[in-house]
Amino acid sequence: MKSLVTLLLYVFVLCPVAASELLSYQLQDGALILQTDNGQVSLTAYGQESFEVFYQPTDVPQLPGYAVSDSARQGTGRLEEQGKQLVFSHGQLRAVIERSPLRFSFFRGNTLLLEEESGLFVHQTLRGFRFRLQQEETLLGAGERVLGMDRRGHRLPLYNKAHYGYGTKSSQMYYGLPMLLSSQGYMLIFDNAASGHLDLGHSETNILQFEAVAGRTAYLVVSGEDMPAVVRNTTSVTGRQPMPPRWALGNYASRFGYHTEQETRQVAEMFRRQDIPLDAVILDLYWFGKEVKGMMGNLDWDRQAFPNPEQMIADFKEQGIKTILITEPFVLTTSKKWQEALRADALSLNLAGEAKRFDFFFGNTGLIDVFHPAARDWFWQTYQNLLDQGVSGWWGDLGEPEVHPGDTLHRLADGRVVTADEIHNAYGHKWAQLVFERHRQARPDERPFIMMRSGFVGSQRFGMIPWTGDVSRSWDGLKPQVELSLTMGLLGLAYTHSDLGGFAGGDVFDAELYTRWLQYGVFQPVYRPHAQENIAPEPVFHDELTRNIIRDFIRLRYALLPYNYSLSYLNSQTGQPMMRPLFYTQPDNLALLGNTASYMWGEAFLVTPVTEPGVDSVQVELPTGVWFDYFTGQRYEGGQRIEQPTRLETLPVLVKAGSFVPMVEPVQTTSDYSSEKLILHYYADAAIRQGQGMMYEDDGQTFGAPAKQQYELLYFTASQEETKLSIQLKREAFAYKGMPQNRQMHLQVHNWRASPSKVEVNGAVLPVAANAGKFGALKQGIWLDRETQILHLKFSWRDDNTRLLLH
Repeated sequence: MKSLVTLLLYVFVLCPVAASELLSYQLQDGALILQTDNGQVSLTAYGQESFEVFYQPTDVPQLPGYAVSDSARQGTGRLEEQGKQLVFSHGQLRAVIERSPLRFSFFRGNTLLLEEESGLFVHQTLRGFRFRLQQEETLLGAGERVLGMDRRGHRLPLYNKAHYGYGTKSSQMYYGLPMLLSSQGYMLIFDNAASGHLDLGHSETNILQFEAVAGRTAYLVVSGEDMPAVVRNTTSVTGRQPMPPRWALGNYASRFGYHTEQETRQVAEMFRRQDIPLDAVILDLYWFGKEVKGMMGNLDWDRQAFPNPEQMIADFKEQGIKTILITEPFVLTTSKKWQEALRADALSLNLAGEAKRFDFFFGNTGLIDVFHPAARDWFWQTYQNLLDQGVSGWWGDLGEPEVHPGDTLHRLADGRVVTADEIHNAYGHKWAQLVFERHRQARPDERPFIMMRSGFVGSQRFGMIPWTGDVSRSWDGLKPQVELSLTMGLLGLAYTHSDLGGFAGGDVFDAELYTRWLQYGVFQPVYRPHAQENIAPEPVFHDELTRNIIRDFIRLRYALLPYNYSLSYLNSQTGQPMMRPLFYTQPDNLALLGNTASYMWGEAFLVTPVTEPGVDSVQVELPTGVWFDYFTGQRYEGGQRIEQPTRLETLPVLVKAGSFVPMVEPVQTTSDYSSEKLILHYYADAAIRQGQGMMYEDDGQTFGAPAKQQYELLYFTASQEETKLSIQLKREAFAYKGMPQNRQMHLQVHNWRASPSKVEVNGAVLPVAANAGKFGALKQGIWLDRETQILHLKFSWRDDNTRLLLH
């Protein structure tokens, strides 16, 4: 019966428009334009090894695409006729086109990546594409889901939707994406934001099917020499994330929520008194109303609870603390701005052409139409007023939108009117674009901070910082966080992070769970504890043991600012995620594709979060190479599975031999940050002859600093033979505010057992310190800590190129 139903579905609903016949073709501005008996099909080359295929069947209305960045570089394809086929090539990627019936297959070199099965199908209420899957093919992606990294075999809804209190399984969440990364070495993107489904071999074993109720009948195929190259090439088309301000990598005070100005000030003061670094305070919805319900849409200060917010913001800024405010796209009929929104024509419409009203948890409401130019102008006025008051960052919540009735009408910039289901998944994307572009216009030299929980393919180009939603405050909530961030990072959304400590539920404070979650947070893109207020999410409110452990880890986060900021730079330039799956270390080892127990934090760190209570060791699958326990210095040979010991005061973190890790002494706020005194760690091992690393620096706030040449790059290389070590430091420097001309260096060479007979810096011999105390007083010198097996060297880096020789 099931097979009969599937057959009837295919014949009567999913059948192609008709078997298209190629009538003619031409190259036009580097794109291949195909004329068929069912309309036009274009094949456009972008970036590196990327094609967009856009079917435009006769009498099938199209909607805008959102995936391709305006800055994407259009390439020039090469066209060849090969018998009954056309071959259109872009780099190593080739599209082979059958003339009759029209059908596309994609190859890299001579290797088949992907081929259409019946290709495009269009029905009155459904449209999409069908592709053949290869037998052993693994499919990653599809956005936020908790299903394991391999999503093949699932049928997944494409409709962004909140999943409150999720744990170890979720097939539909806040940020779905019609986007897949294949083990065959390609990325496939459906540039269609309508409500739909991805069927990844669920209904038919070897068929990949995308379906949507409306939208654009276009897809993109991206290839590369390996999986990391595919990710790089994809973000060159969908857009790269601009660097956030440096303070975004610091610690946040956040909860649902701070009720008054006095309470907010007291919490910030507690961080200072307890010597816990802090860079930002986030205010949830109580900043504009005393109650959870009935106030949404006010989007102006409740002056009774916050009598002088401008002064509070200014005082915080003086302390190096930024203020971030929540905003939502809903305007309740009971809010102060309901009538103003009506007059401004800022709300989505109903079928009668009036403002659409509906009920949801917070009250009776309308929805701001972020697609409509008049609504965008009106909505930005709120942000502009707050920006003028000194607010530093924006938190956009409920942007799926959380409730979005299907008969809601939106007005596009070109005057077309579409239903909610036709455009639902692009709502958060357009909201982020609005805030990003208007902020850039208002403050062209400033980097916007925009945290949102929903968007579309390419939303990263608007500086979007997503989080994984209202996760359960439980061990089950902690378990999937690595999977979620790894998946989104591969799809371009590198700053995807979790509410540290968990958000939803929980009746009793679980100190171990809280500690483990906040330890993990040191090695994720954004460090933001956040939760419902029945259990305080801030460490300042907890017991002394918990506070002390968390303080040490937050201080480690701040000590790692040079390393973490460099990861941010690399992401902005290459699209490579900050959290990386283990297969990044060995792209040909497909057995590592499904590993979510551990991940790489940049090139140097291998992190294994503790996701079970009472654990004193974890299993770690070591990539090839040599690895050192960050906390104990224990050495491990790679290419094996180990039991790595841990205790509550530490986290299972390993560092790869041959790595350079730049650090500084931790500060209370990034406003006090300087790399003038730089602590550079090198993890040496006789089995690793060569090592390398880099560090990026700028003023921490100027937008587009690399393009403006307001930055410097520091390069570190090492060459080792037994007990002889050569380290070179090179500097590529341009001018920026606060750039150190000289650096006082403290180089720490790990895994070093014997004092060198001589150490030279550019030919000058460093003096040997007799003990640690004497070394501490020196500006130039060496000292070996035999207990930790760390060789300490102090010297000044005054020249662009400096060489150290250890004999």
